[in-house]
Amino acid sequence: MIDDLYFIEKYAYQTSIVHRLDARIKLLIALAAIVAIVAVPYSTKVYELGAVLFALFIVLWAASRLPPTVYLKRLILILPFGIFLVGFQAFVKNPYYDVFHTIATLPLGIEIYAESVEFASILLVKFVISISFIILLSSTTKMQDMIEAAGRLGLPREFTLTLGMMVRYIFVFAEMFNRIRTAMATRCFDPLDRTLPYRYRLHQIGYTVGTIFIRSYEQGERTYTSMLCRGYGANAGLYVRKKPLRTQEIVFFAATLGFVVLSAVLIYVQP
Repeated sequence: MIDDLYFIEKYAYQTSIVHRLDARIKLLIALAAIVAIVAVPYSTKVYELGAVLFALFIVLWAASRLPPTVYLKRLILILPFGIFLVGFQAFVKNPYYDVFHTIATLPLGIEIYAESVEFASILLVKFVISISFIILLSSTTKMQDMIEAAGRLGLPREFTLTLGMMVRYIFVFAEMFNRIRTAMATRCFDPLDRTLPYRYRLHQIGYTVGTIFIRSYEQGERTYTSMLCRGYGANAGLYVRKKPLRTQEIVFFAATLGFVVLSAVLIYVQP
């Protein structure tokens, strides 16, 4: 999981047309796509809008010049959570349908309904589209840039300061964890090694977790002292400099937002 943190941030430092876009534009486009797919009622029209938005995602991903394997790895990592929630819907009678038709009967009297399968597939489309745009945003935008973009869009300074500190020191914690993991490896200790006694492995893992907690506490104390020395107080906030949008960025944002809104409206109003 710690390695995935560096993996995500590494690709955000690359250069492309999408990477160079202002973080506010990418954040608003991702939110617009998510709101558009979620706002459509539970009907088969979600398939059409999902196909349109996924085509937009493919165009933006191709413009970012990132390999498709990056997207697939992150999607596969998150998809099991969505499949678990979506798959459960196939066995439940939801209030969006009046009549249900059984397509399969499992042991213990469990039935699978055609309408519930359709509902589950609609949820899956909404989930995949939403996650895809989040992956695009995180893969082309640095964490600090996203926080500053949220501050420029009006996020309260209390949130920007907290998120900024969290992003900055989560990598400090990652370095601390890597040092502990390296120390365990140099001592030839593997917590998954079944040749070692179970109680011994459990004791060492507990000792490691306790060490991480103690080091985190000590790091927190040092950080707080440093913040006080630099004038941190109740009125402190993360400095976000003003950054005007370029004409090309405004045109791109207006065109993309208009495409998303127009596609959702046209698909929704068609008979």
